[in-house]
Amino acid sequence: MAIQEVGSGDTRKKPIKLGGALVTLVEPHRGHEVEYNRWYERDHYYSGCMIGAWTIAGTRFVATSDCKAKRYPANSSFAPDTSKGSYLALYWILAGKFGEWIQWGTDQVNWLHENDRMFPHRDHVHTLMYKVAGEQHATEDGVPTELALDRRYPGLAMFMFELAEGVTLDQVNTWSESRPLSADQMVRFTPIPILADAPSDVPRDESRDRVLQLFFLEGDPVDAWDSNFAALGDEFAAAGLGKVVFASPFRATVPGTDTYTDQLW
Repeated sequence: MAIQEVGSGDTRKKPIKLGGALVTLVEPHRGHEVEYNRWYERDHYYSGCMIGAWTIAGTRFVATSDCKAKRYPANSSFAPDTSKGSYLALYWILAGKFGEWIQWGTDQVNWLHENDRMFPHRDHVHTLMYKVAGEQHATEDGVPTELALDRRYPGLAMFMFELAEGVTLDQVNTWSESRPLSADQMVRFTPIPILADAPSDVPRDESRDRVLQLFFLEGDPVDAWDSNFAALGDEFAAAGLGKVVFASPFRATVPGTDTYTDQLW
């Protein structure tokens, strides 16, 4: 493999560019939260994603009970129960290699199932691949999106929008870019359908008219929520763009520890 396959070979361009992400929202069964957390970060985080070629970075966030208290709407097709979905894992995938990575990830997780390397006491709330659709930064020379997960932001705000009939991604981009950015950076994604041979415990979400926005925060997400994010859903609807089907703050996990496992509910 020539090195030029990985980068552009032109230092005036981004040598490493984000193409998309794996986004997975999971709920451990009560009484198994410590065991789940340790299994995920000590095994599955690596064996299910990070060891794969073309993985740029990964990180995890957690929604403690005070984070869940801020979630809205109360129920939706995306999240019928807002108490579920305690752990959010994000993985960045290199541009130009997304298709290869999706196939590798599907094959790898199927292999983990076949070799008894999965954890039964948990439920997927949402697991899907997304392609990058835009990004915004608080400062012109801020943290590159490719480094957002390695930056270890202490907080994150996740918004899933469902577009009204006839609304385009360009309209969403224009609206988003017209608003003050209440974060260090925000990355926007659109969904990619799951492969037919994906593991059966991964829910099939066929809603394609959605836009995911991830706001990376430099402070506590709960403290920032009411002033910066609580009204975002109403503003999106008032603009005639659609509705929010999931909005939640998350805190960064503390790898290698059981921090927050006693604060999920």
